[in-house]
Amino acid sequence: MQTSKKIWDIWELIAIKYLQKNSYQIKDTNFKFGRFWEIDIVSEKDGITQFIEVKYRSSSKYGEPEEAIIKSKLRKLKKTIEYYVVKNNLDFEKISFDVITILKWEKSYKLKHYKNLEI
Repeated sequence: MQTSKKIWDIWELIAIKYLQKNSYQIKDTNFKFGRFWEIDIVSEKDGITQFIEVKYRSSSKYGEPEEAIIKSKLRKLKKTIEYYVVKNNLDFEKISFDVITILKWEKSYKLKHYKNLEI
């Protein structure tokens, strides 16, 4: 039986493969700041660094994956992104926050990429 972390890794890898297929360079994954704060994927395309949150749901029974992006999570992500930008000497003018959602279907999945969202 797979642990939830192993299941999560599969969906994170699907998001990474999607990004790579679309000319994004993966710079970092699972970057942690503090005990519970984490950026799932850091990528770069066309001189812009994207901080990407991946949300996965095995069904829409309890809501769409997008509904898991809540204000408290966004506050933590913002602080983590700010820390990453300063730590890596990046330009705040050349960053974006994206969300990739993945909804599992019976034999497939539906992936959506929301780009340059406001935090």
